[in-house]
Amino acid sequence: MAEEPLIEHQRDLQEMLNQIQFLMERQKLVSQLLKKQKGSNELLQTLLEKQQNTELQQYLRRLHPADIAYVLESLPMAKREEVWRSVDKNSYGEILLELSDAVRERIIPFIQNDDIAQIARKLDSDEIADLFPDLPSDIANDLMDSLQQEERQQVHSALSFPDGSVGALMDFEMITVKEDNSLGDVIDILRKRGEMPSQSNMLFVVGVNKELIGGLEINELLINDSKLLVCDVISQGIPTFHTNDEAKEAAQAFERYDLISAPVINAHNHLVGCLHIDAVVDFINESSQREILSKSGLSEEEDLFAPVLQSGKNRWPWLGLNLVTAFIASRVIGIFEETIVHIVALATLMPIVASVGGNTGNQTIALIIRGLTLNQISSANFYRLLFKELRISILNGVIWGAVVGVFAFVFYQQWQLALVMFAAMVINLIIASLAGVFIPLILKGMGRDPVMGGSVILTAITDSMGFFIFLGLASLFLVSKI
Repeated sequence: MAEEPLIEHQRDLQEMLNQIQFLMERQKLVSQLLKKQKGSNELLQTLLEKQQNTELQQYLRRLHPADIAYVLESLPMAKREEVWRSVDKNSYGEILLELSDAVRERIIPFIQNDDIAQIARKLDSDEIADLFPDLPSDIANDLMDSLQQEERQQVHSALSFPDGSVGALMDFEMITVKEDNSLGDVIDILRKRGEMPSQSNMLFVVGVNKELIGGLEINELLINDSKLLVCDVISQGIPTFHTNDEAKEAAQAFERYDLISAPVINAHNHLVGCLHIDAVVDFINESSQREILSKSGLSEEEDLFAPVLQSGKNRWPWLGLNLVTAFIASRVIGIFEETIVHIVALATLMPIVASVGGNTGNQTIALIIRGLTLNQISSANFYRLLFKELRISILNGVIWGAVVGVFAFVFYQQWQLALVMFAAMVINLIIASLAGVFIPLILKGMGRDPVMGGSVILTAITDSMGFFIFLGLASLFLVSKI
């Protein structure tokens, strides 16, 4: 039952996309029919075409910016431009923020210089900073020039923080109060302000020099006497982040403590921003998407409708590495060519050893990467973890090695072949587990993403070693007895 709302939402998205495509196709059809009517009134043609375009504009105006971003990502380039031209300019900035980086790069050229100020007026400083790296230099300069001095300083500040840091995710918009304010004074401040920052569940209490003292939950304003002072109901010891903290650690803290918002301070304990749950969720989603792509050997996010050459270049590096590892595996097999000629059954059995070893290694590497991500692996527990994985690989090797050994004996009636199969399975699973443990640790030690290419390297090791161990044992214990 829990999946039904999600399924319904996905169905609604598809229906929305279908409706937009229908409106565009109908607009195109009407235009073609009018052009074929040579004697038709030009004014009538213009009015009909304008009516069709207006219908599309009105439909798009009712959609959320995230839904329009979904539509743009689901259409080829020609139709994307048509949709973008029909979008309300007031929504440009919000739509750009919702787009994936790859699609955003292809939408930005459609923006006219006259629309830059419109974008700036609708976005906060941190949101402008998110867009800034993807903008062409001339558009970026125009956008910066259109900002007020305070906003410009905030954008420069946000851009100074590295990707993946809390500073790069924080929002500059927040409400601060003093310890000696009464709760009634705070309520008056909020009323005069007219609106609350999105995703805010608390106000931040600061000292004279903006040093963070604590937090004032909105709930306290509602349940306490308005004559009480802020210092009487302040929450101290609230989870706090520094600008240079890693965003992934902040995301784990948000999940662990069920946070909605949290203050961000600099090295001097001065409050400089606020981290909201929506930014954290976006970061988690983007990180998971990058991880999925990295596991497949894709170096960057790819637009589904990008040009063939561009998409091809994105896939070349790891395809090249795969080709190298395939050549290595083939040469290992070539070394034992005479062995395979003498015992043809080896050719049908050796992929089993490599395949099971690869699966074992992938299970181990997934657990190690998760442990590294959650900071659960340290020098104090590493050897315990290593020996545990070795024991698991030996246990699985004995169990499943015995299974494949029995099948080998049933099919080929050679107990020596069954024993070789059993031994090769145990040894390769041990090697696969060792590789699964050390590959992500070595990649991280080199300053590389443990996810990026780890599976490719693991496959190369388990395939090559699986073939080498199985065929090597067969050469020693089977061929010599023929």
